[in-house]
Amino acid sequence: MRALLYHDARLHFSTTAPAPAPGEEEVLLKVRRSGICNTDLEIVRGYKGFSGIPGHEFVADVIDGAPHLVGRRVVGDINVACGHCPTCDQGVPSQCPQRTTVGIDRHDGAFADLLTLSRHNLHLVPDTVSDDAAVFVEPLAAALQVLEAVHIAPRDRVVLIGAGKLGMLVAQVLRLHGADLRVLVRRDKQAALLHRWSIHAVRREELPPRSADVVIDCTGTAEGFSAALHLVRPRGKLILKSTYQGLPQADLSRVVVDEVHVIGSRCGPFAPALRLLALGLIDTESLIDARYPLDQALTAFEHAGRPGALKVLLEH
Repeated sequence: MRALLYHDARLHFSTTAPAPAPGEEEVLLKVRRSGICNTDLEIVRGYKGFSGIPGHEFVADVIDGAPHLVGRRVVGDINVACGHCPTCDQGVPSQCPQRTTVGIDRHDGAFADLLTLSRHNLHLVPDTVSDDAAVFVEPLAAALQVLEAVHIAPRDRVVLIGAGKLGMLVAQVLRLHGADLRVLVRRDKQAALLHRWSIHAVRREELPPRSADVVIDCTGTAEGFSAALHLVRPRGKLILKSTYQGLPQADLSRVVVDEVHVIGSRCGPFAPALRLLALGLIDTESLIDARYPLDQALTAFEHAGRPGALKVLLEH
């Protein structure tokens, strides 16, 4: 089996990786497309101490396992929960303390020909959603989780920092929501995309301090968190939307004195994400920077790590 592997702080491509075998309640998937995201880039810098096959954004065909699913095209929730702990019983499998995470934490991922996954994690992809678009279901669901995590009123002044792969999806979701949105950009390419979607792109110097009711930080950097604190008003809301590879320092006294609400937001609901894509309400095509065959996965990874790069897809 072909696979991109990360072991001993080294990323390498293999044509002889062992094929996985589905266990009880699992299915075997033949991956069609996969996408490289910032978390994948963080993994090769040491995030989560992962070892194995990375990759968690994918669309695939079921080729073995549950008979009623064989031959169907699916995407998969990345959190593999135990299903019987108090957290799972409360309907929050994404926070199951026993969970593994596809391509991130103790579960091989999708940068390979084949992948095994619990059948309970699968979602059928409508015929109207292309393979390229389906790869975006997982990050789009994460974008939708912003609205699950905190109430944002249409009248709120919202600033988004980090107009990258995930940030551009969050921006499109908030545009549909109707909030007064400004997206902080560094590059003309970002500004042009946002203008196409009728979303205001601004530079840092255009935003007065403590002027936003809600700031969404999609950067995953200490610099981004500092900028978010600078922009949020007292008693405003600061939503952290990206994972951090390191342990950034922050002015927590500002959080206390100004009573800023800091909210973490992670994975989100797949069904609404699929509906938005099926309805054509989210532009994913403009977010694709490049496509590479799986055999060129190392080159694709290098491309995805370039400053300003958006989504890089692997065609399996």
